[in-house]
Amino acid sequence: MDAIYTAISWILLRWHDLWSKVLPDGEVLGTNWRWILAIISLVITVRVILFPVFVKQIKSQRAMQALQPQVKALQEKHKGDRESMQKELMELYRKEKANPLMGCLPMFLQIPVFLGLFHTLKRLAPGRAEKWQTLYGWTAEQFESASSAKLFGSPIPAHFTSTAAELEKLGGTTVGVKITAGVLVAIMIATTFLTSRQMILKTGWSEDPQQRMIQKLMLYGIPFSLLISGGIFPIGVVIYWTTQNLFSLGQQFWVLRKYPPPPMAGKTGTGTQKTSGGSTAKAGTGKTGTGKAGTGTAKKATGKSPNGKPNLTKNEETPAGTIGRALAPRPGAKPNNPKKRGPARRPAG
Repeated sequence: MDAIYTAISWILLRWHDLWSKVLPDGEVLGTNWRWILAIISLVITVRVILFPVFVKQIKSQRAMQALQPQVKALQEKHKGDRESMQKELMELYRKEKANPLMGCLPMFLQIPVFLGLFHTLKRLAPGRAEKWQTLYGWTAEQFESASSAKLFGSPIPAHFTSTAAELEKLGGTTVGVKITAGVLVAIMIATTFLTSRQMILKTGWSEDPQQRMIQKLMLYGIPFSLLISGGIFPIGVVIYWTTQNLFSLGQQFWVLRKYPPPPMAGKTGTGTQKTSGGSTAKAGTGKTGTGKAGTGTAKKATGKSPNGKPNLTKNEETPAGTIGRALAPRPGAKPNNPKKRGPARRPAG
C-alpha cells in the first residue's frame, strides 16, 4: 500500500504547490483554501484518469439492459431452480460479453485513493513533522502546513468523534468540529444516495437478481454504512468524498443525456391510436372501442332472443354494413315496447 500512499501524496502535494502560487494568501473565512482546493483537484485528477472506465461502465449497463428480455425468459424458464438459472445467466453474459459487476467497478477503483488520503490525513498533527516528513514524499514544511489547515476554523485532520485532547493539539474546538464535520457527513450521505438513484432512475431496476442486489447495495447499503462510519472520517476525506459525488452527479447527467438508455422491453406509450376501422385503441392495452356502422366491423349475430332480436356474441364479427338489416324488425312484427297511441288521423279531405 505504500506505493498507493506515495502516489496519492504526490498528486496532492503537486496541486498544493500550484495553488500556493495562485493564492499566496489563501486564508479566507478561517479556511486554508490552498489545501481545500488541492483535495478538490485530487478528485478531478482521479476522475479524469478513470473516465475510460466510466465509459466502459455505461456500455456494460447498456448491454445488460439489452439482455433484459432474455434474462426475464430465463427466470420464467427456471422458476424455482436458482442454480440452473444462474448457470445459464453466466453463460449468456459470457456469450454477449456483458459484465454485471462492471456497474460498480469505478467505485472499487477509487477505494485505494480514498484509503490513501484517509491514511495520510490521519497522521497529520502539529509537532510530528520530524517523524513523518520523509514518509510518502512530504517535507517538514508541507506536513506542518497541512496539519494546521482548517475549513471554517475546523482542522481538516479532525473528525466528528475527535476527543478534546486531540482537538487541542490540532487547534480546533469541539463544537466547531462537530458542526462542520456533521454538516459535511450529511451532505456526503445525501449525495452518495442521489448519485446511485440518478443512475437507477435512468436505467431502471435490473431483472437479474444479482444485478438488482448490487443496485440495492449501492442505493441503500453504502449511504447507511456512511451514517455509521462517517464519524471517523477526517474532514479532508469527507471533502474528497462529497466533491467526488458532486462530480459524479454532473458527469452522469451529461452522459445519460447525451447517450440515453434504450427503452425497456415491453413498455409502450399510453396514448391512443386510431384503428383502420375508425375505432380507437389504447397503446399497450389491446383494448379497442366499437367502430362506426358502415365503416368498421360489428359483432356477428348468432341466434335469436325471445323478443325476436338477434343475440350478439363476443369475438365474432360481420360486416358493419349488415348491422342495420340484422337489427331491423321483420315486416309485420310487433314492436317490443309498443307505445300507446291514439287512433290514426286520416288526412283531411
